Formats: sequence, C-alpha cells, structure tokens
Amino acid sequence: MRVLTRFLAAATDAAQFPAVSLPEIAFLGRSNVGKSSVINSLVGTKLARTSSTPGRTRSINFFEVRWPGKPRPELIFADLPGYGYAKISREISQEWPKFIDPYLTERPTLALCVALVDASVPAQPSDRHLLDFLSASGREFLVVATKSDRLSGNQLRNALKSLAQEHANAGILPFSAKTGAGCEELWKHIRRAAQAANPS
Repeated sequence: MRVLTRFLAAATDAAQFPAVSLPEIAFLGRSNVGKSSVINSLVGTKLARTSSTPGRTRSINFFEVRWPGKPRPELIFADLPGYGYAKISREISQEWPKFIDPYLTERPTLALCVALVDASVPAQPSDRHLLDFLSASGREFLVVATKSDRLSGNQLRNALKSLAQEHANAGILPFSAKTGAGCEELWKHIRRAAQAANPS
C-alpha cells in the first residue's frame, strides 16, 4: 500500500507535541529491531530513516497519514526513539520522563502502541519492561514480531509461542519488512484502532 504522508514535528519535549487532533499510532522498539523498515513498509516509501547505526532517532517524529483520494489525513504515525542500545539507550532513558513518558501516559489521541520485538532473537528484558509499562498504563498495544523472514516455519512458530508465553495477554503478529508478510494484517489493526478512537 502506498499512502500520502507529511512530516509534522520532531519533539524532544512535551511542549513540542503537535496539537491534539487525529488518532495516533506509536511505534516503539529496540534500536536494532527494524522499526524504520516496518514504518516504511507500511507507507510504501522511505518515511522513517533507516541507518546502519542503531539509535539514530532521538526525538518523537510525527507524520500525518492520508490515503490517496481522501481529502484529509486520517491518522498520525509517531516514531519513538529506540532503546536498548549501549550509550545512546542510556541517554534516551535519562530523557524518558521529559517527553516519552508523558506521551505514552497522557496523550489523549494515542490509539495504539505498536511494540516491535525481533522474532529472530530471544525476548529481551528491555522488551518486557516496555510491555509491562504499556500494560500498567492501560494503553492498547500490539506486539509485532519483526524479521520473521529470517526464520523457518518451525522456528517462527516456536518464536511466536515463546512470545505468547512471555506476554500472555498481548496480541502478537509476525511481520517481515523484506517480504511484506503481515503488512496487510497490521494495517487492519491500525485502522481498527483509529476508527475506535475517532468513530466519526
């Protein structure tokens, strides 16, 4: 799917968040989980910058999303800084209370958190901390298992089973930015959450 997008803001402070308007979909994950690739796969263009150096995103980047033929944007993607990567991760963790925590706990238009985990590696403590945080905050979230193309069928089933045991109450969706597997299903979750947040 190719959608139309427009950059809105890069926020490193809650005061820099764009005005509350459309339902927002937040993308979160460790710095090397392939978050930018997932976002770019969804919109059909290079919206989020991919880098050989994890942890380059240091702000919450907001983008309007509009379907071709529609007069107005329907939702906003929020690309959050990655975590779990050495020095950069520690720096971002220190900044968390300044803008990431307020966004995740207080943003009234946040409709869905897409929590990305790498299907090809064991569950990481930082992933568990994030999902525990989202659960405690009462946010709706979906676990997306990235890089699923790196695993055989049996390996992927075992990885998803392990994730389901690790995160018992979470919906889990395998995804591959390389093959496009899971892209349509993820869009269904996103549009359903956006519609529920803004039924008009």
